[in-house]
Amino acid sequence: MLNMNHRTCSAINILAVRGYGEAEFWLSGGKVILIFMLFFFTFVTMLGGNPANDRYGFRYWRDPGAFAEYHTKNSLGQFEGFLGALWNAAFAVVGPEYISMVAAEAKRPRIYIKAAFKTIYWRFGIFFFGSALCVGIVVPYNNRILKDILDGNASADNAAASPYVIAMQNLGISVLPDIVNALMFTSIFSAGNTYTYCATRSLYGLALEGRAPPILRKCWSNGVPIYCFLVVMCFPFLSFLQVGNGSAKVLDWLVSLITAGGIIDYLVMSVTFIFYYRACQAQGVDRKSLPYYGWGQPYCAYIALFIQTLVVIFYGYGAFTPWSVDGFFRHYTMQILAPVLFFGWKLLKRTKFVKPLEADLVWERPTIDRYEATFTQKPSGFWEEMLRLVGIGRKKRDPDEQVM
Repeated sequence: MLNMNHRTCSAINILAVRGYGEAEFWLSGGKVILIFMLFFFTFVTMLGGNPANDRYGFRYWRDPGAFAEYHTKNSLGQFEGFLGALWNAAFAVVGPEYISMVAAEAKRPRIYIKAAFKTIYWRFGIFFFGSALCVGIVVPYNNRILKDILDGNASADNAAASPYVIAMQNLGISVLPDIVNALMFTSIFSAGNTYTYCATRSLYGLALEGRAPPILRKCWSNGVPIYCFLVVMCFPFLSFLQVGNGSAKVLDWLVSLITAGGIIDYLVMSVTFIFYYRACQAQGVDRKSLPYYGWGQPYCAYIALFIQTLVVIFYGYGAFTPWSVDGFFRHYTMQILAPVLFFGWKLLKRTKFVKPLEADLVWERPTIDRYEATFTQKPSGFWEEMLRLVGIGRKKRDPDEQVM
């Protein structure tokens, strides 16, 4: 399965944004079906709609409880359990940065990327918070399978370890777990497709800025940075480390490093926005005149920066009690490496912080204005796209027209 996923992601991403956008359009439908199916399963079964006629409701919130103890005992241990879940959940919370990366290759970016960003709020609210709520309802935290995985006595690399599948099996529900596993595969494939696309474009961007070898700037006629693509496709082979118990530790290291890097990524985005906001204020630019602007700023950015800083600092606090060299470097390598790379680059290249009055807030805006002025047809809306899926519409959807 890993090899097939690798090959398919390669084939899709070699087709430029056309293939990536078309694949994501269909795969996203599978993810939406899966999440709402699981929400419906939770609601129906908790009210007694299951073969066991067990109206369990919020039973597991009372016994064993909503919060598991972790690292220590009592209330502090329950709070640490919440923090432990937060650290692990950070690995999966991605989205805003990937949408912005697609803007360079999307038609009508001011329209479609704006619409995509507006969905971030309800996507996070429904998918992430809703999923966390449902998982806490359908299965207790002291479930034997989950405890074995946490203690390292069982493998978490199969779909049977999913809390939803465990709940279905406990209730004696058949067939549905197989459907969930099939739809879960589409979600995993979608994630691999997105990571491949964004990693390729990130490496290409570094090459354009002189932060990666110039050879990586080479592109095919369809715009795909081919050498960046080949470099990125070497890394999926690391997934085979999960096959062996000993080598799986290496994969755990990579997951921890990537999680810390993702948190730092969000922290840097908050800092970048604050600098951008200061530049707008200094130059008298009204953000409301732009295609999209965030509400509650800059206060939301400062709050996010404060919380993200706390998360980055205390991400691996468990390595200190008791002291663990392995745990420390697993959780704090990125925190040490990031400032070293940042300040090391500034010292090496003699670069300076851009002052608010000197920041270029126009850049290629005239070019984009001329480009978007070439479109004469009204852009497609969400429901129009949905109707086209079932064959209702005036024309076949252009895969390049909307990539998100």
